[in-house]
Amino acid sequence: MPVGAWIDVHAHFFPPESDDERQARVDALRQAGWCIDRMDSWDARRTLDAMDRTGIQMQMLSYVPPEHHLVRAANDYGAELVGEYPDRFGLLAALPTDDPDACLAEIRRVPAELRADGFAVQSLYRGVHLGDSRLEPVWAELNSRKAVVFAHPNAYGSEMGRPTALFEVAFQTARIFVDMLYSGVFRRYPEIRFVVAHGGGGLPAISGRLALLGHERWVPNPGRITPAEMRQHLRRLYVDTAATMPTALAPALHMTTPDHILYGSDSGVPCTTDATVEANLIALLECGELTTDQKHRVGRNALALFPAAAERIAAA
Repeated sequence: MPVGAWIDVHAHFFPPESDDERQARVDALRQAGWCIDRMDSWDARRTLDAMDRTGIQMQMLSYVPPEHHLVRAANDYGAELVGEYPDRFGLLAALPTDDPDACLAEIRRVPAELRADGFAVQSLYRGVHLGDSRLEPVWAELNSRKAVVFAHPNAYGSEMGRPTALFEVAFQTARIFVDMLYSGVFRRYPEIRFVVAHGGGGLPAISGRLALLGHERWVPNPGRITPAEMRQHLRRLYVDTAATMPTALAPALHMTTPDHILYGSDSGVPCTTDATVEANLIALLECGELTTDQKHRVGRNALALFPAAAERIAAA
């Protein structure tokens, strides 16, 4: 079911890798409970063909490598892809959020050298979560730039012997963003535009509970955040539609607004296939929570976040 000139904010890519490196990724997934024997290498041409079949104009590519020494190379390769296909790809540059100094260096390098459209972080990266106080200078720098930050959970590890990509990613997202709420990240850095993967994970579903109970006397609340402030901060978040339709849409609309719902496919990783992308897209287009006009705006809402990408599309 093709759509027209949509922007996909949740799309993974991988730099060229050897057979041994790719097999190591397969082995890591198997150890994390995945039933997987092999995976194809990521290919730009194959990705563009899939985008053409579904009517996607541009993908915002992201990849947060597991090791520091890979981050810079991944960002450089992503920028090469944007340079080759400027009206088809954008780049959300990876940040190594366990190392504030390395983060700051990359934040300052990427806009100047690579002209990235935004940044990508993992909610939990090498043991450090996004609410960690060591990241204060990172958030301050991103806030000064009014940056777009795409937050994706860490899909490795295993819960109850099942792949975390199936369900734990949603709960990890909720845990981390609740912590960010109480630790005051959103209060202190209101200029950062956060895009939360997978419909915001479990966060929208518990947003009402947070507003109802989150200020009660039994809840530690040193920042004295009020229900009204909670709703205000959560309402400013953006969420994508990746692998969550149609059931995640109603909670997301309760937490935020239709113009903060962005199309995402979660393509480029083994947990996503062409068939699941199509099924998720059809579920979005057939849902009853949005008007026809709002549904099609889901695919274009991201243009307001990425003006440089919009200019590249217009210039093509």
